Amino acid sequence: MKKTDKSKHNICIAAIKRSTIKPYDYKFTKFYESNEEFAYSGMDINLKENELIICSTVVNANNYSILTTQQLITNKNNVLISGQLKNSKHKKSGMFKSIKDDFVFGSITLENGSDVEYFIETGKAAMIMVNGIKTLINIQ
Repeated sequence: MKKTDKSKHNICIAAIKRSTIKPYDYKFTKFYESNEEFAYSGMDINLKENELIICSTVVNANNYSILTTQQLITNKNNVLISGQLKNSKHKKSGMFKSIKDDFVFGSITLENGSDVEYFIETGKAAMIMVNGIKTLINIQ
């Protein structure tokens, strides 16, 4: 049975909330109950019909990652890379809770074998992007 974007979104948000420590007010990373909560304009994202934004790590206008119910979009130093998550694999993210930097990178391998990196805010916020991506890959 094929899952709808809404059901994927609900499953991912529930997984994020289970694994993330409150309060959810992190510097770069947020998750979204609806697309209207995504307050960043001017970013080069083209959502398909019914596609929902799950979470994002936005460092600045040239450096961000956005997870939707269908794709991972990363803009790293003004280079935009995206990929569909269907049949992709999550690579180990490593340790990111005791690092002094504001962010590190995780990576997924797409069905075609290419890799897409994504921003992970270090500390407690790390679980938002990591669990959002892992959960979405697992329920595809």
